[in-house]
Amino acid sequence: MKRRLVILTEIISPYRIPLFNALARHSEAELHVVFLAETDPDLRQWRVYKEEIKFSYEVLPSWRKRVGGYSVLLNRGVGRALSAFAPDVILCGGYNYFASWQALLWAKVHNVPLLLWSESHQHELRRTRPLVEFLKDEFLHRCNGFVVPGQMAREYIHGRKINSDLIFTAPNAVDNDLFAAAATDARTNAAERRRELQLPDRYFLFVGRLVQEKGVFELLSAYAKLDEHLRRQIGLVFAGDGVSRLEMEEQAACISPGVIRFAGFAHREQLAAYYALADVLVLPTYTDTWGLVVNEGMACGLPVILSRAAGCADDLLTDTWNGLLIPPRDISSLASAMNSLASQRDLCANMGANSLQQISRYSAEEWSLGILRAMKVAGGGGD
Repeated sequence: MKRRLVILTEIISPYRIPLFNALARHSEAELHVVFLAETDPDLRQWRVYKEEIKFSYEVLPSWRKRVGGYSVLLNRGVGRALSAFAPDVILCGGYNYFASWQALLWAKVHNVPLLLWSESHQHELRRTRPLVEFLKDEFLHRCNGFVVPGQMAREYIHGRKINSDLIFTAPNAVDNDLFAAAATDARTNAAERRRELQLPDRYFLFVGRLVQEKGVFELLSAYAKLDEHLRRQIGLVFAGDGVSRLEMEEQAACISPGVIRFAGFAHREQLAAYYALADVLVLPTYTDTWGLVVNEGMACGLPVILSRAAGCADDLLTDTWNGLLIPPRDISSLASAMNSLASQRDLCANMGANSLQQISRYSAEEWSLGILRAMKVAGGGGD
């Protein structure tokens, strides 16, 4: 039986469009996505790829303001949008928006199951306040089910005294085919793309915001600890921007020999070339709900040096098989991992092939099947 599903989520993220498109193709669900805003220009530089959207959606009127370290987002029309579509199930992307609570109230009044789509896990470095934790528990225990991207998020929800039968996995994914095809093209035209992007012949790659909690200063320090002869052979490239960039450039200027390049923010269509021509992707983050750059790098055939604090660590990376796991904030372990992979190019190639094998199980289609399973149980359709 076809069920009407509303997904309530914050912005039109390029990462989510392929997932929603895959779900909309299924005959079991009639999908409508309610976005709380088009984008967050103060935090994200992503393009809004509306031309790729193949599902029903709307963007609610919104007002946003940053208060301290928090983003306050207020919306008009939540109840109107839900009533107009009359969903059989609601999937709510988070509990920290006023719109989430409005949707929860609407669902209770209209006796509609509400699922929470949550990526939180125990390694996140978020300030814990008694009132916030109380409200979080209140929201969680009023939901009819939960959708998580992987093992860490599942353990977190279960640890909040939620029955495991109510937790469903929809694995986080990117458009694997898009990145794989673009990576193949970049490697076919490697010399030209290196010139265009001003890339060294070999390099470690970081992709993401240049902020302290991503472990970027530890990455610079670990690179500086590599033997001089190795730094002459392999560089370090940062694809991204952020508040720490100037301080990082000052620290990088003191590292010699070696090539350190700050490429700035790169849109999706450029990123595959950075991945394809790199030796290793490195994400030494202190805290990350998931780390979709790891999906992207693996789809491009890269081995990964990954912090255990990343939400994807338990799912995407098998230590010594498709990369190396390291503790966060541990410069010595990071330098040792970088030295090991930079010195063994055949091992890197094998790990990259294993990454491709692993990431094939983390696709938009697999995500959509996870959502359908959750909908069936929440809507009384059985397993």
